[in-house]
Amino acid sequence: MALYEHIFLARQDVSPTQVEELTTAFTDLITQGGGKVTKNEYWGLKSLSYRIKKNRKAHYTLLNIDAPHAAVAEMERQQGLSEDILRFMTIRVDELEEGPSAMMQKRDRDDDRGERGGPRGDRGGFDRGSRPPRRF
Repeated sequence: MALYEHIFLARQDVSPTQVEELTTAFTDLITQGGGKVTKNEYWGLKSLSYRIKKNRKAHYTLLNIDAPHAAVAEMERQQGLSEDILRFMTIRVDELEEGPSAMMQKRDRDDDRGERGGPRGDRGGFDRGSRPPRRF
């Protein structure tokens, strides 16, 4: 069986529980097709770079899939018919990543940065050291 990374974007007015139900339905499609979903990550509601079907935000979800092509093609067909799915992308990979994806690692890093947005506290910018006198 082939290995795939699949990301889909759901409309902004869909609730997170409905996104979870969509994810479960797509996982069931893959399972019925003889495959399995090895990882399921909900990345949250994020702003889009440009409007897609009059939406400015979307719910992002990543699925790591180990399945035959026919099962993935059927899932993509179902997503194309669904009005709740704005976009989807499936990429065939040589091996699946273990552990959290880069998007989840970024979220963890952002949580550790503190109130002011950086590890430097209230000092502001960078420490420039000694500077030569200004010339006017």
